[in-house]
Amino acid sequence: MQESLSVSHELDDEVAEYRDPDHEIDPLFVNRWSPRAMTGESLDESEFLPLFEAARWAPSAFNNQHWRFVYATREDDEWDTFVDLLSEGNRAWASDAAVLAVIVSKTTFDHNGEPAPVHSFDTGAAWQNLALEGARRDLAVHGMAGFDYERAATELDVPEEFAVEAMFAVGERAPVETLPEDYQEREQPSDRKPVDEIAFRGEFE
Repeated sequence: MQESLSVSHELDDEVAEYRDPDHEIDPLFVNRWSPRAMTGESLDESEFLPLFEAARWAPSAFNNQHWRFVYATREDDEWDTFVDLLSEGNRAWASDAAVLAVIVSKTTFDHNGEPAPVHSFDTGAAWQNLALEGARRDLAVHGMAGFDYERAATELDVPEEFAVEAMFAVGERAPVETLPEDYQEREQPSDRKPVDEIAFRGEFE
């Protein structure tokens, strides 16, 4: 882990091969992708808690801060519980992470108890902050939908007013060859739809 961290001012070589932005933006956004190959080594709290700090500063309706992160490290007694929540496909590589986490969001507003229609939207903003900070630190950060949502809520004692949104894995990056063979060809940054396919002026097209 580099002792001095800074925002990258150019695309990483591994990213530039697959991605070409339509417009000039900070390379941090383009350099973020979702590696699966992780070393299986532990991370010190000083290396992964800043990711949650970045998530903390995301915007939210009424500053409700809907997001919560329930996590375990390899050293925790709960580690096997988190691994067992994963689908078989995700377990094949995510068991080499240093941290596994479940993202949940509060579905009501704190100030009046009414439904918060944007709780998932706001929690997604927190996740993006977290993922970008992980990319800045050259960590592998990979979000996952493939896990048992109901068991996650039950086994992690998630209160009823919270919705289970996703899981993610964090770890030190490892060479692609450490992955199961089926995943090695997929271990590269993916491209994106062009801007004119996602942003429409005046009306949906």
